[in-house]
Amino acid sequence: MSNAPSSPTGPVNRLAETTSPYLRQHAHNPVDWWPWCEEALALARETDRPILLSIGYSACHWCHVMAHESFEDPGTAELMNRLFVNIKVDREERPDLDKIYQTAHQLLAQRPGGWPLTVFLMPDDQKPFFAGTYFPREPRHGLPAFKQLMQGVERAYREQKTAIESQNESLMAALAELEPHASDALPERSAIDAALQQLDTSFDPEHGGFGDAPKFPHPTNLDLLLRHATDAPQTGAPDRSALAKAVWTLERMVRGGLTDQLGGGFYRYSVDALWMIPHFEKMLYDNGPLLALCCDAFAVTEDPVFRDAAVMTADWVLREMQSPEGGYWSSLDADSEGEEGKFYVWDREEIRALLAPAEYAPFAAVYRLDRPANCEGRWHLHGYRTPEAVAVDLGLEPARVQALLAAARATLYVARERRVRPGRDEKVLTAWNALMIKGLARAARTFDRPDYLESAEQALAFIRGTLWREGRLLATYKDGTAHLNAYLDDYANLLDALLELLQTRWSRADLDFALALAEVLLDQFEDPIGGGFWFTGRDHETLIHRTKPLGDEAIPSGNGVAALALERLGHLVGEPRYLAAAERTLKLAAESIRRMPYAHATLLFALDEWLDPPETLVIRAGDERLDAWRREAQRGYRPRRFVLGIPADESHLPGTLAAMAPGERPRIYRCSGTRCEPPTESLADVVKPTS
Repeated sequence: MSNAPSSPTGPVNRLAETTSPYLRQHAHNPVDWWPWCEEALALARETDRPILLSIGYSACHWCHVMAHESFEDPGTAELMNRLFVNIKVDREERPDLDKIYQTAHQLLAQRPGGWPLTVFLMPDDQKPFFAGTYFPREPRHGLPAFKQLMQGVERAYREQKTAIESQNESLMAALAELEPHASDALPERSAIDAALQQLDTSFDPEHGGFGDAPKFPHPTNLDLLLRHATDAPQTGAPDRSALAKAVWTLERMVRGGLTDQLGGGFYRYSVDALWMIPHFEKMLYDNGPLLALCCDAFAVTEDPVFRDAAVMTADWVLREMQSPEGGYWSSLDADSEGEEGKFYVWDREEIRALLAPAEYAPFAAVYRLDRPANCEGRWHLHGYRTPEAVAVDLGLEPARVQALLAAARATLYVARERRVRPGRDEKVLTAWNALMIKGLARAARTFDRPDYLESAEQALAFIRGTLWREGRLLATYKDGTAHLNAYLDDYANLLDALLELLQTRWSRADLDFALALAEVLLDQFEDPIGGGFWFTGRDHETLIHRTKPLGDEAIPSGNGVAALALERLGHLVGEPRYLAAAERTLKLAAESIRRMPYAHATLLFALDEWLDPPETLVIRAGDERLDAWRREAQRGYRPRRFVLGIPADESHLPGTLAAMAPGERPRIYRCSGTRCEPPTESLADVVKPTS
């Protein structure tokens, strides 16, 4: 299913032997590509040739463009092979390299990076001395031709080594200066208010979202608004403004072009401010958090638009993204047949011919097929109007309009399935799987869907059976090969996913696995002196820089997720080491949070729960009331309540759970942080009605 930009015939290079679908896309290039490995680095040193490092990923549109224009061109390849040692990296398999060289690009180029990332490295120590992103075959848009660039860079390496070495010293000092430094104090609670104020300032009241185009979904920021809006323990009243911002933004994303209106799932981002035309790739790491967010929005509002979006997203994952072995695949490409979005867009007359007149009328009204085409002469489905408003105009009952729209979408979906499908990146990444396991566990609990729980459990079983070896995680799997030491994001997100699954159903094996992951986090990743967690483990390959990333990026901050999960697990089992590690992480992040609060939403969740620990309910029962009470305790949106239902016959529990013994009748233990109340045998004593 992978989209292969290069010819499938002819000789192959070393990338054919890798596990990455992205690297394999370049296996037939005339470029003498290497994967990142010690042999390639040694060759650069021995031949005194700079390294041309190219980083991308399989669903990346401009990566494909540069491959077609340059890497498949024999003349360009000849120049690359003669002047450089050429290394191709999949940023999804090697986020450690990507984080380092993206940051270096920002420092060298003084502008944000992206993919494809093109970096030229010194052959002796892999320090970067020139960086850019996409370069065209011919000069255009103010960019030099790639051939001209390479010749200029190689000449500079030969003639200006002293200046480059001086620049490298400054670059390494700048990289070190960017790393956070520990504070003696925790961040103030006011940092949460500051983040909310920043979001308020940049909020788009007309279309939802923050800032102008392009617009990214940023589920952690919406989660921050939703938590604050419904909880607000310090203010004593819900923040209706924050709730409105979160719900309106998510609704515009769900009804608009950011969502696949026929097949489910969210695209990567919107190129416009209206959430209309997306960058069409679908990434697993977006859809896991957005699935959980839709579940939460439904729990708060009971608006079926969020239920339907969650169900369509979950169904898409089960149908298209879960491998027969159980793990979830990584992404669907933006392109098919060499054209971005071709699989998803429509001709109006094609839609008219496929639908019955009774179906076409409301469908055309909702998606405004009477307007000019919105996507280069064709129509990408974007909900301009609500079904309820269209029902009024057509004089139909809303339920009738919904039924006609559902029938129309089903017909168009079947027709679309006959098209050439986008490529699928069929590698399994541990961190991304964890995000989807969490999302599906939340959906299983919210909508009482055992099939979603079964899917999440299958993915977890795959990780445990394939990517957990000798007490350590591996980062990636493809075609029978699991390899690469896992990163902070893998451990933190999997720990977080296990805690979510434990709230959906009890599993002693999952609790033990969570404790094992927590121990590796402390042993391999934590800095017990400076605080926080390194992105790579202690025994990881030595690179030019070792990072402690704090801000949320495309996925939640590994430091934030680790701190939050360790707080919850530490309170659950009474383990002070976990709590101390979380506290040190928050102190490390204090200055970074102060400078840019809204960029650290996940760490702000951890700060909030550190300052005001959430409620933990442990239910012990030996009959059907165990699940019934657990469900009742979880009813509604309860982000500050952690509920565990443990069967009465489960014994030898770890830590403070061992003291929470069952009784002759169902029993509930209620704790807040390190303080626990006497057990009660009345559910009403601890569960108040949803407000």
